[in-house]
Amino acid sequence: MAYDGTGFSGWARQPGLRTVQGLLEDTLAKQPPGAEVPRSVVVAGRTDAGVHAEGQVVHVDVVPLGPQDGRRGLPVDEGGIPDLDRMRHRWNRILPGDVRVLGAAVAPEGFDARFSALRRHYRYQVSDAPWGVDPLRRTDTLAWNRPVDVAALNAAAADLLGLHDFAAYCKAREGATTVRELQRFEWERVDRHLIVARVSADAFCHSMVRSLVGSLLMVGDGRRGTGWPAELLGGTDRTSAVAPAHGLTLVGVDYPDPTELAARAERTRAVRTL
Repeated sequence: MAYDGTGFSGWARQPGLRTVQGLLEDTLAKQPPGAEVPRSVVVAGRTDAGVHAEGQVVHVDVVPLGPQDGRRGLPVDEGGIPDLDRMRHRWNRILPGDVRVLGAAVAPEGFDARFSALRRHYRYQVSDAPWGVDPLRRTDTLAWNRPVDVAALNAAAADLLGLHDFAAYCKAREGATTVRELQRFEWERVDRHLIVARVSADAFCHSMVRSLVGSLLMVGDGRRGTGWPAELLGGTDRTSAVAPAHGLTLVGVDYPDPTELAARAERTRAVRTL
């Protein structure tokens, strides 16, 4: 899936609010890929309000149709699943323009969109132009009103890689671990005033990417030393340097070989400690 997060109160369904999950589940109820959809969809990454996605992954359990069931005028395969390319077309006709289903397939045995994932990839875009941000990029790029040193950003980011307790960079949730393996954190100036951060981890806790980006931008503009973000690791006080949501995009999710999906999900469900 892909979506522009600007007009959403995040991924998760909430009463009275416009959410991506709410729209998708309502669409699947109108055009189920089977006889019915008995449960909520499961998502790889629960994005916050304003966060975008171009590579979100979800799975949904369905009650299959009979092999000869011709309801809705769609060909049905041996497993009772309609033509998913045609279903995708129908879903996108129902969904608003800021949400698209990019593809659909029958999931391998043992697949879980959330727990089978090996890692998630995010991108954060920043403009350090003195006049702000290009008007055409204002919904997916943060305007930073200070010049940013990319070398300093990368020096600070390198110290955060690996398995750590990222409690200082996460919004606390009761019973949830904040131990994560940060596998990639790189910054690149891709245009005169446009800087892109690429962040990958096996999983992210709530607001972790935005907190990492916000803290490093204070290093990049010279207000903090390059060692400061690493000094926060393992601390109990959460940093207040949280970057706004609109600069963040979920760009992809990696999964293991189909034979390893169930085992990966079992390992991921275990609560980690250091």
